[in-house]
Amino acid sequence: MPAQANLYENLADELSALIANKVFVPGDRLPSIRHLSQQKRLSISTVMQALRLLEDRGLVDARPQAGFYVRHRARSLIAVADTQCVKEPTHVGINNLLMRVLRANKAPGTLQLALSWPPDELLPVKRMQQVMSSVARRRPDMLTQDGCFDTNEPNFIRQIIRRALDWGRLNPREIIATNSCTEAISLALRAVARPGDTIAIESPTYFVLLQLIESMGMKALEIPTDPVTGLSVDALELAIREGLVQACLLVPNANNPLGCIMPDENKKRLAALMTQYDIPLIEDDVYGDLCFSSERPWPVKAYDDSGHVLLCSSFSKVVSPSARVGYVVAGRYAQQVALLKNVASGGTNHYFQAVLADFIGSSSYDSQVRKMRRAMTRRIARMSDAVSEFFPAVCSVSQPQGGFVLWVQLPEQVDALRLHERAIAHRIAFMPGPLFSASGKFGNYLRLNCGNEWSAQIEEAVKTLGALVHERLDEWAA
Repeated sequence: MPAQANLYENLADELSALIANKVFVPGDRLPSIRHLSQQKRLSISTVMQALRLLEDRGLVDARPQAGFYVRHRARSLIAVADTQCVKEPTHVGINNLLMRVLRANKAPGTLQLALSWPPDELLPVKRMQQVMSSVARRRPDMLTQDGCFDTNEPNFIRQIIRRALDWGRLNPREIIATNSCTEAISLALRAVARPGDTIAIESPTYFVLLQLIESMGMKALEIPTDPVTGLSVDALELAIREGLVQACLLVPNANNPLGCIMPDENKKRLAALMTQYDIPLIEDDVYGDLCFSSERPWPVKAYDDSGHVLLCSSFSKVVSPSARVGYVVAGRYAQQVALLKNVASGGTNHYFQAVLADFIGSSSYDSQVRKMRRAMTRRIARMSDAVSEFFPAVCSVSQPQGGFVLWVQLPEQVDALRLHERAIAHRIAFMPGPLFSASGKFGNYLRLNCGNEWSAQIEEAVKTLGALVHERLDEWAA
């Protein structure tokens, strides 16, 4: 079975690359199933699996009695900035604006296209109930013991190490269990930087990372980020050479909001830069398992020989957001992070660590990951198609390689914050672009959550958003 799976996934990846390189363009018919079978010396069933996988990824449509055709998609984003253009560090000031937006998004009856939260119907609730009962029966002591100063549950740490064997060998002494990935990042940031320090970030980046930088009195330096290949390592190196950076906080796998994945060669170079200049890199890998390639992309930590990379993650996007269990592989900073963890919040719940360890150590986890990937590729494609249909033709969208959000570029005349006010009046929530920048960039961008199962209500909401954008352009033209 694994060999067969590799065959159809390899064919799907090959055809995906041809579509990405515009050998096949939207509207083109792919070679027939029989032709591909003969050309690639594969069985008909293997070719069919590959084409169905392309359909799941949102790259092709099946037409009855006609074959498979490359989908028409919205115009893709181009690079958002000159990779050699790095501005001065800036103090972050998004908290007040973010709180206003979040409060508005919570208005009763509002359709949520805002927060990047996994949909309830895809989470393994029944299986988790079974695992929780099993752990409680086997280890009733976990429901009573005090773990304030003993943060790690041994089996949870073992499972993290086992899942990393594909790309490296982790030292258990460098792993600290935390109360979510956000706490892992917060502890790592406090361990490697001080108030007034400058943290290099992607541009755009996840607003919670900006919140953490702001709350600690640090400054942010936005590094130009390509919507396909991620952060510009050239621009980052230039900033480092000029002495502008004390630490980095990056999301190389499925950046939020772009969904891009940094190529392996760039990751290797990034890890080498951290070693060369003795600079710590905090790597948020929470979406690593939700990348859509047939092989899970390696983190930058895989190329770190000096312990400068602090890998932070959790299982909240795939298994259970409510468990609130994450971890940090802290490298040379493990002692500082462990001390800060004990002072900040004590231990991490051993019972939920044990529950997650049982789940991620079984085949149930791999099945859950595959299920989530298939669903998210379809839902992102559906949202992208709807934006293409209902928004003005001049709008562009990201082509996410992972996660479940879509980044939309509007015409320059459209202010995303004003658009948000109008959308809330129609009971539609999204996240405006300026929340993803320390310096207020991306005023004409917005982020949409694609995780929810497609419905007539969501389609109507996207149609309404598109109409609001059209209205603004008409007002400007008048």
